[in-house]
Amino acid sequence: MSDFDAVYAAHFNGLTLQLYAYTGDLLQAQDVVQEAFCRALQRWNKISVYDDPVAWVRRVAWNLATNRWRQLRRHNAFLRRQREQHVPEPNPDHVALTTALATLPANHRRAVIMYYLADMSIAEIAEQTGVADGTVKSWLHRGRTTLAAAMTDREGEPTRVHHA
Repeated sequence: MSDFDAVYAAHFNGLTLQLYAYTGDLLQAQDVVQEAFCRALQRWNKISVYDDPVAWVRRVAWNLATNRWRQLRRHNAFLRRQREQHVPEPNPDHVALTTALATLPANHRRAVIMYYLADMSIAEIAEQTGVADGTVKSWLHRGRTTLAAAMTDREGEPTRVHHA
């Protein structure tokens, strides 16, 4: 084991420097070199008899760094495809409605969302929130009043919100 400790102490910094130059990320370089040494330790009885055990560690570290780079590239490509295909930019109506909903107190906002977006009845909302039907009606009335005021433009014309 002291043989492994000596190899580790003598070569960790040099291998880290090489992988840092390759990856451009010191923490990632340290991580892949550490991982390579951990794998070497598990097989040290076999690796220690190689002509150059450090070459084995170096190859494993480079392979790990290359694999991480490929994974990151695939991950980023996947995210770009998802963003491009499935997440359209919000339209102005959606932004206006979201902004107006954010001005409501939480219980009014929840009642409005449950009633208008989730198509729940007043009784269902009352049961789910643990309040009386009259309380839900009050929340809906106040929520609609506040939303109407928030959704009116400066000239007094209602802001048009289209359902998607």
